[in-house]
Amino acid sequence: MSNYKVPIINKTYDIQLLKKSGKILFMIFFLAFAGFHGSAQVATSIDSTSIKIGEEIRYKMQVEVDSTEIVIFPEGQTFSPLEVIESYKTDTTKNGNKFNLIKEYALTQFDSGHYTIPRQKVMVGDFAFLTDSLEIEVRDVVVDTTKQKMFEIKPLVDVDASFLNWKKYLWWILVPLLLIVLIAFFVLRRKRRKEAKEDELPPYERAILALQRIDASQLLEQDSHKEYYSQLSETARKYIDEEVYDHAMESTTDELIARLDEEIKTGSLNLDKHTIEELKSVLKTADMAKFAKSKPDIGTAKADRNVIEKVINETKEAIPEPTEEELLADEEYRKTVAEKKLRRRIIFGSIAGVGVIAITLMIFIFVKGYDIVKDSILGHPTKELADTEWVSSAYGAPPVTVSTPKVLIRNNFQLTEEQKQILKGNETFVYGSLVGNFFISVSTIQYNEKTEVDLNKIVEGVVGNFESQGAKNITVKDEEYETLGGAKGIKVFGNLEVVNTLTKKEQKNDYLMLNFAENGGFQQIMVVYDKEDRYAKEVAQRIINSVELRNAK
Repeated sequence: MSNYKVPIINKTYDIQLLKKSGKILFMIFFLAFAGFHGSAQVATSIDSTSIKIGEEIRYKMQVEVDSTEIVIFPEGQTFSPLEVIESYKTDTTKNGNKFNLIKEYALTQFDSGHYTIPRQKVMVGDFAFLTDSLEIEVRDVVVDTTKQKMFEIKPLVDVDASFLNWKKYLWWILVPLLLIVLIAFFVLRRKRRKEAKEDELPPYERAILALQRIDASQLLEQDSHKEYYSQLSETARKYIDEEVYDHAMESTTDELIARLDEEIKTGSLNLDKHTIEELKSVLKTADMAKFAKSKPDIGTAKADRNVIEKVINETKEAIPEPTEEELLADEEYRKTVAEKKLRRRIIFGSIAGVGVIAITLMIFIFVKGYDIVKDSILGHPTKELADTEWVSSAYGAPPVTVSTPKVLIRNNFQLTEEQKQILKGNETFVYGSLVGNFFISVSTIQYNEKTEVDLNKIVEGVVGNFESQGAKNITVKDEEYETLGGAKGIKVFGNLEVVNTLTKKEQKNDYLMLNFAENGGFQQIMVVYDKEDRYAKEVAQRIINSVELRNAK
């Protein structure tokens, strides 16, 4: 167990004092250092220093503070190489005017060996307390193979997926459904086109084609006399309706024959009277088959079919040649009909296209999610940053290499005469604005003389820096950080609130900041983004992960 009692006193810093002491701390932004009065005690303990593989260690932290102080315990995998099984709720008891806070963690390790629980940082107000590191042993579990039976390794067994994976089932339902809809659409369209092509034929050719279909239908062999005579009667009536009398379809047999007799008398139709009588006989037989369920023999039925063909042929020959005015009127009619059909095709095609697009969108929405599909179609500024071709560049001196979606723009910072005596130069490169949706900043400082930069003071100045730029409700967390190239620094992160200059509304932002003191200078990389932006966190993390310092060991 280790105890700490560290008194904290107020400190005031300025450039003159730092110059005199040789400890120079300078940032491009304005620094504000906060302190607190009072004292705190931090104690740690573990319930065992030797465990078997997979057993649990209870790690306890006990902090005694004033009632006005805020205490922040470690979170996440800060106990590595040990794993945190569970972080228990903080137990609080009151002792006079002080609070006693007890925080416990369940730790374990699944490989044998000797391990060190690293020092843990406890924030009490604005001050950090570091605990002692602790040594533990993880022992192997001895297995007596002479007593324990050994078995063959069992083969893999397929396990049915849970029905709760509804998206997978939905995909298998929607895709076949979409295919069925598409097939039905193309089949119906082909059928309509075929019917439309037949409608474009002259009435006589359509009538002969209808008789050929009746011959191929085998309705008589199937004992479907009613359907056979219905089609036969309809073929004759439809031809007469189009060529002689335009009410033939709805007229009775007697009315139709009477009308044909009138046409013959007036000379409009040069048709033999005997042919009219034969047509009347076939139509009467058709009426009996349809309404009285009469079934003429097959020979009579086939003979009636030949009569209808004869009537159609003779009627065609008996119709006088159309005049020029009639031909023009017929051409205009055909043109009107063609235009109507074209408009109908365009309408049905548009509806079908919209339907296919709607079904496809529904599938993507169910699989990918509504927000992603919407942003992919309508666009999203941060998603565009993530999808664009990124640029890797070195900024400032000492140089900082970082990948960003856009090239950072130099932001000139004018040094005062006093600062010029201390600094050899400083450079800042930015994209966006702190009070916008997304902000990137890379800053570097060079000193005239060899200077030891205390990165912990940078952490203390974060709040003042942000407050000077209009931020409020700022939280600050920090941890040690190391790049892939070996550059070591401090990572500062947290959240803040600003008023967005575009929307004029309060916006909650998250921020990430890396601070290094490499190559005789100071380097800072900062990303600030809208907390509610679903793409911003991924973009920010990608930028931070790409940071590297040249010549870092």
